[in-house]
Amino acid sequence: MAVEGGMKCVKFLLFFFNFIFWICGLALIVVGILVQVSVHNTFMINDASASGAPIVVIGIGVVIFFIAFFGCCGAWKENYCMVTTFAVLLSLIIIVELAAAIAGYVFRNKISTVVQDSLTEMITNYKNGTEEFRASVDKLQEDLKCCGVTNSSDWRSFAPDGNSVPDSCCVNVTANCGKGTMTDASKVHTEGCRSAVEALLQKNILWVIVAALVIAFLQIMGIVFACCLMRGIRSGYEVM
Repeated sequence: MAVEGGMKCVKFLLFFFNFIFWICGLALIVVGILVQVSVHNTFMINDASASGAPIVVIGIGVVIFFIAFFGCCGAWKENYCMVTTFAVLLSLIIIVELAAAIAGYVFRNKISTVVQDSLTEMITNYKNGTEEFRASVDKLQEDLKCCGVTNSSDWRSFAPDGNSVPDSCCVNVTANCGKGTMTDASKVHTEGCRSAVEALLQKNILWVIVAALVIAFLQIMGIVFACCLMRGIRSGYEVM
């Protein structure tokens, strides 16, 4: 009787944890998409390694989303095959997450280089870029209150006078406010965008790490409960 009650408890705990998995999978998808959008649309970073981490996070989120639903069905129906498959798939997901974490750790030292190269390319292509591209650059500089890569002087080739910057560099943005004001700290932001972008990327990566740690803990608990339920089902105990 005690075993029966214990298995019933494990069954509902597994069902509950799978519901949490489902929510966390959805959260990973959202976090991954937000990071991906910020990396590409806001910063225009095209380096493949930079987009690798959020894409992996989105992929893991989608897989967890469906595996959690599969696990809920297995727990509710007390189906040994479904619960076993759930435990195996969850174990594989943990391995993938571990690989993604290692890749993220290795990539951390590349952030500065990727940002430097991308911002330099941004400035080089600004004049001949599309209207949408220039609008993205302007939005980046306005939102982060920065100008250029390391400082406003990076825009020296922007205009023939060698002393003008895009209006988005201005403290108070108005038409032609950047003309002849490259080094005037009272009128334009002289600090470069590299440090601001790096700080924002680090913050996004931190959120990804926190989300991954929470998911990993829940996954391990899910595997433990799944194994307990598998043992109970295989032993022939009625858990309803």
